[in-house]
Amino acid sequence: MAKEPRIAAKSVDEYLAALPDDVMQLLEKLRKTIKEAAPKAEESISYQIPTYKQNGPVIFFAAFKNHCSLLPVDKDVQELFAKELEGYKINNYTVQFTVQNPLPAALVKKIVKLKLKKNKERVSKKKGPK
Repeated sequence: MAKEPRIAAKSVDEYLAALPDDVMQLLEKLRKTIKEAAPKAEESISYQIPTYKQNGPVIFFAAFKNHCSLLPVDKDVQELFAKELEGYKINNYTVQFTVQNPLPAALVKKIVKLKLKKNKERVSKKKGPK
């Protein structure tokens, strides 16, 4: 899917522009879905892939030669959305998907919102009671 070798993009727009059209369109839809679910999240490139942060890392995505990935999808997310994730390869904390088998926008939104909630709870615990 991704053109090889990978270019070190400085922005998500640059990252997406380096991809084949079908993959770029798929990940542009994913990007839009993430932004809808987390409008206050900061978009950047981290570890050479698109990253969204709000009270810490929320979600990343990446394109590879034969698939795309959404990460991190931790064990809690995997268990909570097990039924909806059937049909997708899960490798550790990564869900793999393709142009032919994209992740549903509704599922992505649920995952992102759960990750936002977990980040907020983690930050609240660090601050302690007022």
